[in-house]
Amino acid sequence: MPSRYPLSRRNLLSAASLAPLALPPRRPNVLFILTDDQRQDTIHALGNPAIQTPNLDGLVRSGVTFRNAYCMGGFSPAVCLPSRMMILRGRSWFSVREQPEDAPNFPRSMGEAGYLTYHLGKRGNEDLRTHKFFDLNYYVEPDDEAERRAGQPGRQVAERAIDFLRQWKKDGSKKPFFMYLAGPAPHDPRVAPPEYLARYNPETLPLPPNFQPFHPFDNGELLIRDEKLAAWPRTGAEIRRHLRDYYADITYLDEQIGRILRTLDEIGERGRTLIVFTSDQGIAIGSHGLMGKQNLYEHSMRPGLILSGPGIPAGKSVDAFAYLFDIYPTVCDLVGAPVPPSLEGLSLGPVIRGRRRQVRDSILLAYRDFQRAIRRGRWKLIRYPQIDRTQLFDLEADPHEVHDLAGDPAQASRIRDLFEALRAEQRRFGDTLPLTALQPRPGGVDLDYFRAAK
Repeated sequence: MPSRYPLSRRNLLSAASLAPLALPPRRPNVLFILTDDQRQDTIHALGNPAIQTPNLDGLVRSGVTFRNAYCMGGFSPAVCLPSRMMILRGRSWFSVREQPEDAPNFPRSMGEAGYLTYHLGKRGNEDLRTHKFFDLNYYVEPDDEAERRAGQPGRQVAERAIDFLRQWKKDGSKKPFFMYLAGPAPHDPRVAPPEYLARYNPETLPLPPNFQPFHPFDNGELLIRDEKLAAWPRTGAEIRRHLRDYYADITYLDEQIGRILRTLDEIGERGRTLIVFTSDQGIAIGSHGLMGKQNLYEHSMRPGLILSGPGIPAGKSVDAFAYLFDIYPTVCDLVGAPVPPSLEGLSLGPVIRGRRRQVRDSILLAYRDFQRAIRRGRWKLIRYPQIDRTQLFDLEADPHEVHDLAGDPAQASRIRDLFEALRAEQRRFGDTLPLTALQPRPGGVDLDYFRAAK
């Protein structure tokens, strides 16, 4: 059966012949798969026995997993937009919007290194300015009615990617490919075919360990769109239904990823392809009484990051801190392409090769003017300047951020040290937000108001 998404042979050939390849003949291809709103604990091999992700599990077994990779945060409620901008530009969210047109970016660097660059992603919250630097730049078309009813997240991305790979192989391109697949799943609306939904029983799915009916205070964004996807107070039954849809969506998406990986096997390129998998950020879905990603908890800012392919150790899990905007210089390093010196991202290559334990000693997280956080070692401090509130978590003893230690007098000196570390990271990245407000607003939650909110 012919594909519904044919790739123009003429376009591929013209893009492939833009410049002669003057690089080592066995430079690896790069397949970068970016999902949308997928938290790290939605991969079976990373500790969630309730979900089925056999193809992502295979990547975990064959590669290196960074368990402390973070989206730095968001300057808008649609966190996926700043996250994807940071990934493609290799810069923090404090400077990513200020880059001139001729600043380095991921597709430009890969193209200059001799790659045929291909993008397929969603058209909404994306870095459209950078997309134009891809040789081949496509967007997921709106689903037709049959696809919408069937609920097939990621199918169109997989079919079009497979078309490209087979055509690239058939044409005998002398250029390796850099394929950036940045589709819209498992972002809501979360849909999946009935047989995938049937794999998960919403009555027996475990709730997140940090499930709460309400967030205990106003974090600045409790009435944002994402937070209106479930009623207040959150109930276990409703959150389990959301998790059923979320898990089924991810399991179907995992199968589409498997189709792409099997195509690499079929065309004989799997062993010559560096595979990068991550998501633009995570999401709450009941954790801490929240539904969205407009917060700085681990479930929302820490997606999985997996690298697999030639020269990558198999089955290795590392705790080194990383930002998603470190992926750009890391890929350049791993394939032997120049790393632009102006990037704020750092190559994780030394960690992957076992030469260093880490390239960063702390992580700064930020969400609009409402929230700031610092992660250093096992400790994490979250600051809410507008309501003069602080949280402190020991992530080694309390990985789900359930026990706030900020009120413990024994932690006073630690809190002072972390505040100073937070200010130092703010200075490093050019963040000028004060950590205290002259007139803090009340941080309480009006339960009647939230129950009535639509």
